[in-house]
Amino acid sequence: MDKTLYTLNVYSENIAGILNQITTIFTRRQLNIESLNVSASSIKGIHKYTITTCTDEDTIQKVTKQIEKRIDVVQAHYFTDDEIFFREIALYKIPTQELLDSNRVEYIVSRHNARIIEINPTYMVIQKSGTTEETQELYDDLKEIGILQFVRSGRIAITKSCVEKLSEYLTEREQKHIRSKKNCEE
Repeated sequence: MDKTLYTLNVYSENIAGILNQITTIFTRRQLNIESLNVSASSIKGIHKYTITTCTDEDTIQKVTKQIEKRIDVVQAHYFTDDEIFFREIALYKIPTQELLDSNRVEYIVSRHNARIIEINPTYMVIQKSGTTEETQELYDDLKEIGILQFVRSGRIAITKSCVEKLSEYLTEREQKHIRSKKNCEE
């Protein structure tokens, strides 16, 4: 079976325990979560979970359906990389002395379109946003200088579609509710 990196967007109300319910589905299928990011969505009261995993299409379809069956989940969708815009952010802490000794750090930062966000006598912090490959390339270049600390966020992603699928779903659900209420009143 061909494995592909899928990005799963899950929308739910902000309820304690929902993340555990979602991750349990991955555990039962022995799927590793490559990255995970949770944040508020553009819709009030709805949180968005962005999860990446490597699997085949049949398995990701089953996982998505299982997640949607959770009572507090409003909707879930999976995407391949060509269907979304995605980024990560990475922070790198390196010794300040390297900046003072040569222009190598400035060259690396510039070449990777990163930026220095903090400089003090002991260390400097560099920020880079981009794909996993882009943040890893900067890590590899800075590794030769000496990295004191490194952290990379989980993926954040939005679809290339003009309309958020959740918005369409909620609008449709509201219209059904209005029609149903109207039918009951008649």
